[in-house]
Amino acid sequence: MTPSTWSPRLLAPGIAVQPLAVGCRGIGGPSVPGGSSTGCSTSRDDAALEGLRTAVLLGANLFDTADFFGFGHSERLLGRLVAEVGRTSVLLSSKAGRVRGTAPHPYAAPALRHRLEQTLENLDTEYVDLYSLHSLDFGNSDQYLDVAIEQLLAFRSVGCVRAIGMPGPPVERRRGGPHDAALRSGQAQFRKIFNLLRPDFVWSSGNPLLSPPHVAGEPLTEFAARHKVALLLTEPLAQGLVTGKYTPQRPPRFTSGDQRCGSPLFGSAALHIIDAELMPLRDRFGSRPENLAHVALRFALEQGDHTVVAAGFSTARQVAGNLAAGPALTAQELTCVAEAYRRMRQRLHEELLSADRQQARSAHAVQRHGVEDIPAVGSIGAT
Repeated sequence: MTPSTWSPRLLAPGIAVQPLAVGCRGIGGPSVPGGSSTGCSTSRDDAALEGLRTAVLLGANLFDTADFFGFGHSERLLGRLVAEVGRTSVLLSSKAGRVRGTAPHPYAAPALRHRLEQTLENLDTEYVDLYSLHSLDFGNSDQYLDVAIEQLLAFRSVGCVRAIGMPGPPVERRRGGPHDAALRSGQAQFRKIFNLLRPDFVWSSGNPLLSPPHVAGEPLTEFAARHKVALLLTEPLAQGLVTGKYTPQRPPRFTSGDQRCGSPLFGSAALHIIDAELMPLRDRFGSRPENLAHVALRFALEQGDHTVVAAGFSTARQVAGNLAAGPALTAQELTCVAEAYRRMRQRLHEELLSADRQQARSAHAVQRHGVEDIPAVGSIGAT
């Protein structure tokens, strides 16, 4: 089964897309802004371009990127694709709000307009089909909120943007204390911006290793359906973790500039948990990474007819494998997959929480006795 055999889904008014889109974060390559790794060290431009061409040949038509991905490099690679296949062959989605440049804030006037102008140049186009806020941080007391909304609405009004979007609420990564307060604050901010902007679509993480996002207790998928707004889900493969291609025996190797470096989810303890909890899915659907990728993609696609799923890639083979996602899962299979992911999330949460506590105890010991008085403590992120 390929995108050409799927029924298109309406992602925004007048914009029907194939339900499995192409995520282009990884092809931005490695980047280290401000000392923090944000890119993907395994990306190569030649492989990325081959993957983009393969996606078009197989019928995919939506390509999702952002100016933050490789600081424009992902957009420029897509621009090369546009020059080859023609603008009418593809639908382009980009985001702004995490690159500040010389402005005091990414949303300060006229920063957002400048970001869009650069995006249009990078993509070799006069308009983008979907343009979204990349962050819900509008500065102290939301001082740049009004101007950001005004500019987005103006972009859509003059036609350089066909539809506008925003990120969903934050997802739960830790429980308890200030984490819960931050989660509630982020959900309240989402509701506020949603009511003011009235976006055409919302994008959010579809990572099955993270708790599904909620809005005041309501799952985001149900919130979006109730408001008749489409949902673009990203990271459905959890950056490859739920495909089983990374195991304790075959850990990943990332270099400088890769945002996965040091992530506890790629550490030895987490890989042991993921590997063990994938066993029921391997037994039922097959043990190859392609089998488990298809399961994850189908699980994400079947969250509702108002959802579109953007799967990332680094090679043409991965693109072809993703776009051959196979038949729909049965209700029984969906339950099996949901339970496997739920167990995975629970065990990972317990492991990471334990590591947090160990790290806190170690830090307390350092403060009381000095570094020389205690042995070095390893972290869950060590591989």
